[in-house]
Amino acid sequence: MYRKLIVISLLISCLSVQAQKKEYKSAVIAFYNLENLYDTVDNTLTNDEEFLPKGDRNYGSEIYFNKLNKLATVISQIGTELNPDGPAILGVAEVENDTVLRDLISRPLLAKRNYKIVHYDSKDIRGVDVGLLYNPKYFTVEASDKLFVQLPGGSKDAYFTRDILWVRGKLDGETVHIYVNHWPSRSGGEVRSAPARNAAAAVCRHHMDSIAKLEPQAKVVVMGDLNDDPINESVAGIINAKGKEKEVKPGGMFNPWMDMYKKGIGTLAYQDAWGLFDQILISHAWMNKSQTGFFYYQPHIFNKEYLVENQGRYKGYPMRTWDGNTYRGGYSDHFPTYILMLKEIKPLKKGF
Repeated sequence: MYRKLIVISLLISCLSVQAQKKEYKSAVIAFYNLENLYDTVDNTLTNDEEFLPKGDRNYGSEIYFNKLNKLATVISQIGTELNPDGPAILGVAEVENDTVLRDLISRPLLAKRNYKIVHYDSKDIRGVDVGLLYNPKYFTVEASDKLFVQLPGGSKDAYFTRDILWVRGKLDGETVHIYVNHWPSRSGGEVRSAPARNAAAAVCRHHMDSIAKLEPQAKVVVMGDLNDDPINESVAGIINAKGKEKEVKPGGMFNPWMDMYKKGIGTLAYQDAWGLFDQILISHAWMNKSQTGFFYYQPHIFNKEYLVENQGRYKGYPMRTWDGNTYRGGYSDHFPTYILMLKEIKPLKKGF
């Protein structure tokens, strides 16, 4: 059944030789690292002891629901200046299970959007996974799977990392492939751990290539906390995401965040340096602005003032949930990212 998307009117002279007012449907695609979204129940299969009522963080229901409400506040506002419905598709990272996601989408600020969930448990030692939230008004799921990442020996102390989530679905009737990633961290050193992120990138790239054999013009979105910047080998080399639109060839990938990164704009900060780990990459098929389907329009980082730490050793950074084992009451140590997709609404031809 056709579901009407929100209609926006934009004056975009860059899309036409003669500037003219056109009507567009819009869809916001977003990613957000939720920073240690655990429930308060002991999972004996994972290392979640610090996020329990009797753990070092005294992580009880009051903190848990406060954390959920903070995250719901952010998600409820992402992209609403472009589309009042907010994200049609939202990838998330650092979630313990589907329980925390269901608790999140049931918060009053989000409940009316009727978000649905795609989630699989992985073997990550910390017990955190990635997931996908989607608004069924815009997107319907057809298939999904988790992609296992084998870590190279010596690259990390842990044996397992997060699986990659692949979801295929219809965005207003168009087939779209989405990959939600949370690649291995830089703990142990950037150089030592780089092969682990390269391995994750290779798993994602291999699956994308298998899709491309069947759908050469597939619309693909690769999103996530990549723990690497746009210039690193995993992103620029293995995924082969280019930073300039004109350099993206059929079958290639575009990285909308390259220019921001080179200007010193980021999504997280470490030792007073900004990184842009939270990226959303798109395939060549999104680039043609004259197509009948959705096309890529612009990238955004959601870094409103209330999300910025205003005191202490992390002043100026994203306002994190924790300062050591002390509950800071922030949101996340990452800013969300999102991109705007547009689709022109063709006027109906008048009958005779």
